[in-house]
Amino acid sequence: MPDKPAAELAIDGALVRALVTAQAGTIADAATLPIAHAADGWDCSVWRLGAHWAVRLPRRAIAAPLVLNEQRVLPALAGLIEPTGMRVPAPVVRGVAGSGYPWAWSVVPWIDGSRGIEVPRPDRRGWAEPVAAALAALHAPAPADFPVNPFRGAPLVERSAAVQERLAHLRAAGTLTEAETDAAASVWADGLSSPPWDRPPVWIHGDLHPGNLIAQGPRLAGIIDFGDVTAGDPAYDLALAWLAFDQAGRERFIAASAAATAHGREPETWVRARAWAMAVALMLLTHSDDNPPYAALGREAFLEIIGG
Repeated sequence: MPDKPAAELAIDGALVRALVTAQAGTIADAATLPIAHAADGWDCSVWRLGAHWAVRLPRRAIAAPLVLNEQRVLPALAGLIEPTGMRVPAPVVRGVAGSGYPWAWSVVPWIDGSRGIEVPRPDRRGWAEPVAAALAALHAPAPADFPVNPFRGAPLVERSAAVQERLAHLRAAGTLTEAETDAAASVWADGLSSPPWDRPPVWIHGDLHPGNLIAQGPRLAGIIDFGDVTAGDPAYDLALAWLAFDQAGRERFIAASAAATAHGREPETWVRARAWAMAVALMLLTHSDDNPPYAALGREAFLEIIGG
């Protein structure tokens, strides 16, 4: 993701232990289960709690509402997705401020595996069918009070200024050649010309890329990090066709997505999805200088998008 900002407060094992001891009484032996730091993401710090749980704590104030979004809607979304065989980290403890910590936090199921971004593209082809089924289940009509995200799933035209600015910056910096810049602009223009989503908003993950997929060898095991969950155009999530897959995997994903939905996936949806993939790739190329895996993802995805 874009250059990771510094944490706004210190999160250590003692704080996690205090929060869990005070508030996670519904988990057996929570106060004595081992605690170990697992990862610090862009928004949250994640700590392993025993063998089966993870504690997810915002590391900066702007991320606190994202955890509240997950607490509010992810249990219901898990009911849609998990019957397809894909696990999601639905909160089992909805923690609140306490023990000197100022924000909401959660205990969620631990999903064993490695981050999908660490798996080479050709080895992801077997993910096409399971993730297509999971998204077909997720992309159900959302209620009127869905969490609003101004950057995800909205009409493409609302992101045009940012896309054009990034294209100009990347060309001036020499990151993109003139031919690549023209190809990217063409993909974006095609998306803008495509008929927009004109149905009721459907649930979308809102941040779907290989770093938020969990793999167990060749098998896709879970989808994580629903903090940007919102509703709108499903094309935003379907950008995964270019963000995660090579040509062969993409063909499988597109075919499986059509087969998994009652009305199929219209051609114009994929045109918008490709444009959304370009928007994400340009964002990664612009803002991932301190994050080599995501800089590499941006470049790989960009070449997949302009390649077809």
